[in-house]
Amino acid sequence: MSSHDIHPVSGYDGDISAKTAWAWSQDKTALIIDVRTDAEREWVGSVPGAVAVAWKQWPGMAVNANFASEVHAACMKAGVTKAALLCRSGVRSVAAALELASHSELGIHAYNILQGFEGDPDERAHRSVSGGWKVAGLPWRQN
Repeated sequence: MSSHDIHPVSGYDGDISAKTAWAWSQDKTALIIDVRTDAEREWVGSVPGAVAVAWKQWPGMAVNANFASEVHAACMKAGVTKAALLCRSGVRSVAAALELASHSELGIHAYNILQGFEGDPDERAHRSVSGGWKVAGLPWRQN
């Protein structure tokens, strides 16, 4: 996949690579929305310029009932209609993309960032080794 390919999927606007998401954020055509929990961003790392809107929050992992309206507000503030959704592995961000797509009246185009921040687990069940934002060498920071 080239760095600017969109893989169409049923239910939301598509899957994109981390490199595509970064390029879109740099040319200000999309906003990266980090849907991970506050703890994940704090302990594992975060993407500079990404907006934190948790899809589910610890403890309990209850779905954020205001997710769609919070993403919409962030996108409107940034002047964009594309949201590139980032989670740990690209699973919660699919659920978040589906939720945004169900609110088509908001006019936000939702994209899942494939393999998320940490990528898929390797044969030893370790992340950040195979795929994802960090392995792609894109900017990130850790407290």
